[in-house]
Amino acid sequence: MARRRARELAFRALFEAERGGTPLKEVWCQVRAEVFTGVSGDSAYGDALDEEALTFADRLLEAVVEHRVEIDREIESLVEGWSFSQMAQTDLNILRLAVAEMTHFVDIAPEVTIDVTVRIAKKYGGGDSGRFVNGVLARLYRDRLAPMG
Repeated sequence: MARRRARELAFRALFEAERGGTPLKEVWCQVRAEVFTGVSGDSAYGDALDEEALTFADRLLEAVVEHRVEIDREIESLVEGWSFSQMAQTDLNILRLAVAEMTHFVDIAPEVTIDVTVRIAKKYGGGDSGRFVNGVLARLYRDRLAPMG
C-alpha cells in the first residue's frame, strides 16, 4: 500500500511540475516535506508516508529525470500512431513513471508495476486511460522484458 501511494505521489509531483512549468526537484521537495511530516491532516497529498515509501518515490523520480530521453523514446516506439502532443499529459506522465520502474527497478515484478499503474491511470486519467496504459505497458513487457522460453 505504501509503494502504491508513493507511486501516486511521484505521479502527482511529476504532473504538477510539467503542468506548472516548475522544476520537478522544487515541486518534489515541497511535496515530500509536506507528506513526510504530515504538516496538515487535510493535505492535498493525503496522509503522511514513511521514509521508506518516500525513498522509493525519490528513486522513481530520479530514474525518470536521469533516463528521460530513453524513456520517452521507448514510449514513442510503443505508442503507434500517437505523438506526445496528442496524448493526455496524465497518461504520458503515468507511462514515464511506469517505464522507468519496469526498466530500472529489476527487483519489482513488471506485472505488479502494470497492475498498480493501471489503477493510477483509472483514478487520475480519462475514461480510456486504464485500457490505454495497460496496452502500452503490456506491449513493453511482452516485446522487451518477458523472459524468453
